Amino acid sequence: MTRTFPQLEASLRAALLFSFLFLCHGIAVAEESKVVPVKGEGPIAVIYPEIGEPYRTAFSQIIAGIDAGAKMHVANFAVGQNVDIEVLNSNLRQQNVKVVIALGRQAMKIASTLDRNIGVVVGGVITSPTNEMRDVPVNSLSPDPALLFSHLKKLMPGARRVFAVYDPRQNEWLIRQASASARAQGLELVAYEAQDLRTAVRAYQEIFAAADNRRDTLWLLQDSTTVEDGSVLPLVLHESWERNVAVFSSSSGHVRRGVLFSLYPDNAAMGHHLADAALGFLATGDYGEHGMILLREVLVAINLRTANHLGLDVDDQQGFGMVFPER
Repeated sequence: MTRTFPQLEASLRAALLFSFLFLCHGIAVAEESKVVPVKGEGPIAVIYPEIGEPYRTAFSQIIAGIDAGAKMHVANFAVGQNVDIEVLNSNLRQQNVKVVIALGRQAMKIASTLDRNIGVVVGGVITSPTNEMRDVPVNSLSPDPALLFSHLKKLMPGARRVFAVYDPRQNEWLIRQASASARAQGLELVAYEAQDLRTAVRAYQEIFAAADNRRDTLWLLQDSTTVEDGSVLPLVLHESWERNVAVFSSSSGHVRRGVLFSLYPDNAAMGHHLADAALGFLATGDYGEHGMILLREVLVAINLRTANHLGLDVDDQQGFGMVFPER
């Protein structure tokens, strides 16, 4: 069932949290050093930033999913920016915590300094893990390209080629995986490298000049260099509308502005997945998979005005999580 305003607005704010919150290198969540044990006691703990609304709601949804998936007491710790690691370690030892689920970039950094006998599962980050985190599971907020391409083929069965512009310093790892995913679904991924805004703009201009709107599409990544909201996005939206070229995105906020569709986190389902990973470590002492793990717990946002402009046959009752324009 599609959501309507104001439920839609609340859902979008929660989804947009991740496009803003974890692309940043840091968050001003609290000036003082503190550790706030919120509730629970047991072998699993959650560490997350102490922060106000609307972001707290998104964390609460993830934690509710963790609680439901773990089916046991989960200790929650809201932490300030300058947390005292010794105090946090002491709290974790007192509660006999065996594995920590760290939500967000700040919590990931904190988790890398914890006692080595405590397992770590990371959730809610976009960029690839630091050296300290490469041997643990780091669950990305980047939607799995295989899912993006699958939804693209549902909307546009005739699509054959996907263009993308990316900064290799941010998304080399993602482009490698996306190339294989595209081939598996009969698509060709044509990726342009750009390490500055000028090069990115030139790449987009070349793409639109060469694109065949019957078979070519453009994918906007979560990339702070090549997908810039102030100049790049208006250019892309204007050209795509004028040339009838479909554009889809890994950032749900772009759909409201005119991109055809996006995938965004299902917070409760993501929490359930994180709990499964923590339970697996408790049971075996082994993470199974580690390194960057792409987001598969997703909902779909669609812009019906854009779909109609492109001549696509899209029904707003097809199970989309968010539909734009709002009605």
